[in-house]
Parts: sequence; C-alpha cells; structure tokens
Amino acid sequence: MEKQSALHQHVVIVGGGAGGLELATRLSRKYRRKGLKVTLIDAETTHIWKPLLHEVATGSLDAGIDELSYSAQARSAGFKFQVGRMESLNRDQRCIHLAEVKGQDGQTLLPARTLYYDYLIMAVGSVTNDFGVEGVAEHCTFLDCRNEAEQFRRTLLEAYLKASNSPDQRLRIAIVGAGATGVELSAELFNAAKELAAYGISKLERDRLDVVLVEAGPSILPALPERISSAARSELSKLGVNVRENTRITSVNKAGLVTDEGEVIEAQLKVWAAGIRAPDFLAQLDGLECNRINQLVVNPTLQTTLDKRIFALGDCAACPRPDGSGNVPPRAQAAHQMASHIYKHFNRILRDEPIPDYEYKDYGSLVSLSRFSTVGSLMGNLTSGSLMVEGRLARVVYVSLYRLHQLAVHGYIKTFLITLVDRINKVIRPRLKLH
Repeated sequence: MEKQSALHQHVVIVGGGAGGLELATRLSRKYRRKGLKVTLIDAETTHIWKPLLHEVATGSLDAGIDELSYSAQARSAGFKFQVGRMESLNRDQRCIHLAEVKGQDGQTLLPARTLYYDYLIMAVGSVTNDFGVEGVAEHCTFLDCRNEAEQFRRTLLEAYLKASNSPDQRLRIAIVGAGATGVELSAELFNAAKELAAYGISKLERDRLDVVLVEAGPSILPALPERISSAARSELSKLGVNVRENTRITSVNKAGLVTDEGEVIEAQLKVWAAGIRAPDFLAQLDGLECNRINQLVVNPTLQTTLDKRIFALGDCAACPRPDGSGNVPPRAQAAHQMASHIYKHFNRILRDEPIPDYEYKDYGSLVSLSRFSTVGSLMGNLTSGSLMVEGRLARVVYVSLYRLHQLAVHGYIKTFLITLVDRINKVIRPRLKLH
C-alpha cells in the first residue's frame, strides 16, 4: 500500500536552507526506491548554514571549505536539483514558474521553466527587514546570504588596512539590531582585528576599533531570558563594544546612523540586522494567505490554510503555537523540527490521512561571542525550566548544533570525517581567511 502511494508522486521543495535541504535529503533516501521523485529548487548553487554567516563575514569561517554543493548532495541522496528563483504559482495546475537564470554578462544561462508538483513545500527562509527606514538599502550591509557575507568580508579587510596606515585613524563599525546575528558579529569583529594584527596584515590596535551595537528595545537579545542577555552584554562591554539600547534609527546616510533624537552615530561600515521578513514574492502566490511580513500562514499541520498540498516550514512560515502565545519563532531549531515533522508523517501525507499537529519544542538558545565566550540556556527533560550555560561547555553545545545539521544531511560517517578534517584544518590553516 505504501509503495503504491509513493509511486509517481513528485515533491518540489523550494529553498535549500537548513530545513529544505534536510527534508529533500531524508525524503529521497527513504522513498526514492518506492517511486517518489524529489526536486529541490534554490537560487544559489551551494548551501551554507545561515547561523554561520557572521563568521563568513569576518573571515573566521572559509565558505569555500564549509559550503555544500546542491548538485553533489542531490547525486549522493538521490533527489534532483534545479538552480533558479521561483517567480509564481498556479495552484489549479499544480505548477510553479522559475525565472530565467542569467550569467555575469547578462546572457541567459537557463530559460524560464515550469515544474509540476503533487506536493509543494516552501522553505525559502527569510531576509533582513529594513522596516522602510530611509537610506538602509543604499548604505547598509545585510548578511542574508553567502555572497553578502563575502562582500562584507572584503570591505572589512580593506577598511582594516586603510585604518592601520594612519596612527590617528579609527575604524568605526555600527550594527543595527542586537539579536543573535548582531551580538555575534560584534564579538567576531574584535577577533578579526586581533588575528589580522597577529598575521601582520593590519596594524590597527584593538583600542582603535569602535564597534557600536544599536538596539531599539530596552535590552539586547530580546528573545532570550534576561539573565542570558545580561551575561552577553557584560561580555561585550569587556571587549569594548558600545551597546546602545533604547536607540531608534530613523534614517541612514553615508556618514552614519541618524537616531530619532537627531544624533548621528558616525561609522565607516554599517550593518543592518534588525528583524526579518519573508521574501516579497510570497505575498503574491496565487492567493495563499500571508501575514504582514510575507510569511505564509499555515495550520498547525504546516499545511497552508487554503491548500493542503502546499506546506511551509522555517522562517517563511507563520505557524501558531498550541498555547496561543503567538507564532513559532524564526530559529534554525524550528526549521529542523518542522522538516522532521513533515518527514515523520509523510506516509500519512501520501495516503491523504490526517496529520498530527506540529508542536514547537524550545531546546534553549546559545550565543557565540567568537573565541572570547559563549553564553546561553538549555531546556529539556533533564532540566526544570532552563539551565544557563557559558564558557567551554556552552561552546561545545553550540558547535554540536551545527554537527546535528550535518548529521541530517550527510549521515554519521561523512559527518565524522568532516569533523576530523575541520580539526586538521585548525592546525594547518590560518585562523582567519586572509585573502
């Protein structure tokens, strides 16, 4: 019966982030011999775990080594991969339309295409929300993808070199948004300054680096418990980060950030990491319900409210929590859990049987302050409430989250070998990407 239900069915997954890639890999490995065809769509050709982009942006992580080729993963796991950007949806015909792919010279590499599906899973993640603030798009850097992170790294390296040539010049970097990305990037910038000086590339001393972290709310890391926020703030202050809470930015210009009180926070480099929204095209997907930040509204089963054959997971999904306390937060652990939920109950989906509701489980949050510290909280069956962790133990747990993602994608043997290679690289390669 199960074999018949999977025969000739086509699952199209749009978005190769953590949730989408894991789901494509696991579904294909289990069901491909039963006739299920899985196709993964992404606008990029390679995958890198999004929580690590701040490390790519400072050179602590070499994306050329840690990235994963979608085509190689497709061959290994047995699914199909197509590069492209989804443009529109036709629910009556059960098909999606992909825009043409152009090369660097503007020439068409791949024409516009149409893909037909039996089940469509949207896993396109999120992008930074500029909230319509004037000048953000023109003068700020976003860290939404590998290319943006790499561009910032090159700009940062040039800025370090330029500032180090003059003994009186300071390098000022302003980061708007004190969520995990903003806080972790603040610490990584000081680590980068230290390493560049150690390798003799930059003469910029740590006391000539000014990092300003701007948060509109009353505290940094607003989604985490107050004691975690306080611990992180204390560590940032020790590093020299100027934390500006209760500071709202109304515009951005070449000179810096303009607050609602008219103050200009001067900065040569400006990063905007305040809030998220789903990609704009989701708001026009053949009438599917979405919210004010473009997330597709889904039932607790992760099926969209108007079409049970279309699912959404991760940051692009507005999924209600059972206790009525709002939606599931946009975190990597939520995307992983949602992907696992669809995979676990895919037999029911194929047989058109009722699907159990997804229930988000918060296992805590960890924030890495580069090589200086790691703080966070763990939640689970072994703790009553939450357990605050920091230091070496917290760092081990933080790294293990990435390893769990690798396990879901590669399996035990490959993940073990990747971990071994990482350890070797720490010995034979520079601590920072220097070129």
